[in-house]
Amino acid sequence: MSLGIRLNQLLNRIAGNTAFIPSLLLRLYLAPVFWVAGTNKLANFDSTVEWFGNPDWGLGLPMPWLMALLATATEVVGAILLLLGLGTRYVSIPLMITMLVAAFTVHWQNGWQAVADSSSAFASDKLGLLQLEDASVAVERLQRARSILQEHGNYDWLTETGSIVISNNGIEWAATYFVMLLALFALGSGRYFSLDDWICRKLRQKHDAPFNSHDDRV
Repeated sequence: MSLGIRLNQLLNRIAGNTAFIPSLLLRLYLAPVFWVAGTNKLANFDSTVEWFGNPDWGLGLPMPWLMALLATATEVVGAILLLLGLGTRYVSIPLMITMLVAAFTVHWQNGWQAVADSSSAFASDKLGLLQLEDASVAVERLQRARSILQEHGNYDWLTETGSIVISNNGIEWAATYFVMLLALFALGSGRYFSLDDWICRKLRQKHDAPFNSHDDRV
């Protein structure tokens, strides 16, 4: 057997034994993201409903109360289920739909980048692929804010731990969360640290018990 085949078998064995780790980390990463988003909507539910329904400064969606309720419930309940590893594949579907709705109704017109910094205009000029105008406008706002802070604020203290950026509100984060949820849909909850695995083990033991008893008698 060649070294390449042995190495491939070893990597497959390692991947099989550690497959639960990506699922666990994805769940632990996404659970607080959706919990914060959902509980913020819940705490300001009336404002959320207004934002969902208003066509001038909001999303202009039909049945805004129902839409707000569905989005809030999906994120809050989804966060809990992801943390517990319960029904991960099932809950990933409405969460992915929520991310698609957010990407196309809230962020799409702002292009790709979620946050604009001084490199945004440079990157958009060089790539020429993803949103150009929105990034340059965001950078213009950022430069104006920096000039005001440099003139009237303690700019060195404000930027001591990092540079100042401005939200461009693009689809980047919604798309990233969608891809992570899609991975969870494919991987499932993972072994050992999920209720899905515990339930499957119990059901398997219950299913195998009659056969084991029969074997014992034989």
